[in-house]
Amino acid sequence: MLADKNFPNGKLVGLPAVVRRADDLGRLARQARKQQQLTQRDLAGLAGTGPRFMVELEQGKPTVQLQKALDVLALLGLEVVIRPKGGVEGLER
Repeated sequence: MLADKNFPNGKLVGLPAVVRRADDLGRLARQARKQQQLTQRDLAGLAGTGPRFMVELEQGKPTVQLQKALDVLALLGLEVVIRPKGGVEGLER
């Protein structure tokens, strides 16, 4: 996995985070990609998708394909966790 060797201390700044909008997810994906010193084109190639998808994901387009987005996040060492709404220590409200 790319993230294991490229994140300082194995962590992405600002995580964990609550994602409420597509642009929140895009911002986190962009931050992780840049922290790992990958271009959008590099990551698109690794994910088996096109650069246009990467642009749309990072810009927060709400209609991107969910599985592709999850695949990109996994390559970046990120995952989506679903939990009941409310306070969990370490997450913003």
